[in-house]
Amino acid sequence: MNRTDFLNSWRQKQAVSMPPTASLDPYVGPWNEKQAIHLLRRLTFGAKKTDVDTLVSKSMSQAVDQLLVLDTIPAPPVNIYSTPASPDPDVPYGQTFVNAPVNTTLNPLYYQARTDVFKAWWTGNIINQKTNITEKLTFFWHNHFAVEADEVQIAQGMYFYYKLLRENCLGEIRNLTILMSKNIAMLRYLNGYLNTKTSPDENYGRELQELFTVGKGLDSHYTEDDVKAAARILTGFRINIFSSPITYFFLFTDHDTSTKQFSSFYGNKKIAGRLFEDGENELNQLVNMLFDNTETARHICRKIYQFFVYYEINNDIEINVIRPLAELFKQSNFQIKPVLEKLFKSQHFYDAASIGCVIKSPLDYSVGMIREFDINTVNADLVKQYQTWGLVTVLNAYQGLNLADPPIVSGWQAWYQSPQFHEIWINADTLANRNRVAENINSSKGISSADISLKIDPILFVSKLKKPENATECVKECVKYLYNIDLSDTSIVYFKSFLVTGFPDDSYWSSLWFDYLETPNDLTLRNAVVTRLSSLFREIMSQAEYHLS
Repeated sequence: MNRTDFLNSWRQKQAVSMPPTASLDPYVGPWNEKQAIHLLRRLTFGAKKTDVDTLVSKSMSQAVDQLLVLDTIPAPPVNIYSTPASPDPDVPYGQTFVNAPVNTTLNPLYYQARTDVFKAWWTGNIINQKTNITEKLTFFWHNHFAVEADEVQIAQGMYFYYKLLRENCLGEIRNLTILMSKNIAMLRYLNGYLNTKTSPDENYGRELQELFTVGKGLDSHYTEDDVKAAARILTGFRINIFSSPITYFFLFTDHDTSTKQFSSFYGNKKIAGRLFEDGENELNQLVNMLFDNTETARHICRKIYQFFVYYEINNDIEINVIRPLAELFKQSNFQIKPVLEKLFKSQHFYDAASIGCVIKSPLDYSVGMIREFDINTVNADLVKQYQTWGLVTVLNAYQGLNLADPPIVSGWQAWYQSPQFHEIWINADTLANRNRVAENINSSKGISSADISLKIDPILFVSKLKKPENATECVKECVKYLYNIDLSDTSIVYFKSFLVTGFPDDSYWSSLWFDYLETPNDLTLRNAVVTRLSSLFREIMSQAEYHLS
């Protein structure tokens, strides 16, 4: 199946639908499971039924307020990779490595092991997310301020990069940009630590403008000389590999102290060179100049929109959604929370055409599946716990999203590559891989690696429904929570057949379910229920609708 065939069903739906109302007016429509699932899927990874029920019990505004909070960071990743025969000389087993200095004599395998552990730990944080936007928004900023862990190679630096994103994801983005400009992972990834007055490196100065602030839209007209001037301001930032924890320092003898002239796009601004340690403060002036330009607020708001709402920004959206959000962003001193609050409480966000219209990323697909079905990922054994998180990390990479390792500095193509955008997540390979994940996780063995396994317990999911004993209502509720798209009666009857095929009416399923509840330890009854439910879920998850959010 090619991408066009796969997307045909929802494209037909889009073709007959009116475009969404481009209005930031407060939403005043119905507030039920449909809107709550939509909100949860966009602001978190997956929509657990218990979370849906909690949000539905509140008003829409209260639900958004609950989600727009910052969660505390979990305990840092630890050494689970060394052995008594081959210990890590700097970090005891079971202790965190994030404060270890860089040891040039350390076994290279341990550098990769630390990075792998960090990735698994990050995935674990996403799986164990609380009911708020913290992890989804952290991932958004990771895609915005993209670095590649395999290029950075220093897991300690990646941890503090993630920590920086997480702790500032709902805060002032201008300040986050300043801090990111001297972050260890970013300095290493975009060669900032090599940038000197005698040999300016333009890498970060270019991406700071093209990707992180003003962007490269139709009205963004920065010049090559602006890139060069920014590079000169950014000279002198270095990595102190011997500090604990690892940090940056400013080497003023490598800093260009001349005056930096910018183009008319920046109002012909001049940033005077500063001497000694004061040279570091030129960075603040540079970032202030970039955020004073209207295009920065618009560029960031467009990226927010394309990540959380939809990839297409037509003229109506640009004028009536993006630009008002950008103005609010500026008026709020570049605090991102007011922008998100305005967007997620708007008529536009809950418009029918905004719901179920984008293909899930691998993280939304895999982690969403784990959370929606309450798949157990907790293990008391430390190594097995990290192996479980690592298995999910591999599943995501298997589908095209290797967490902490975007393909390039622009992030993942699905959020910037016109005209395909989110369609890039689906091709002949990745669709087959997704279907294998759904097939295997619904099997009797689940998805296994070593002594760990990820497996759906279909009875656990169905037991939380209102009428699991009623075949029709059971299917309707499953579809409601797993699709959030209205299906025809014909489709419901088709799915119901997986529960009642071979029997003249629905009473078979009702009797089977009640018999199981009466004697839950009867393996024959349990296996009969599990077999039918697993077949139902495999079919539901194989359809295009399950890939949409």
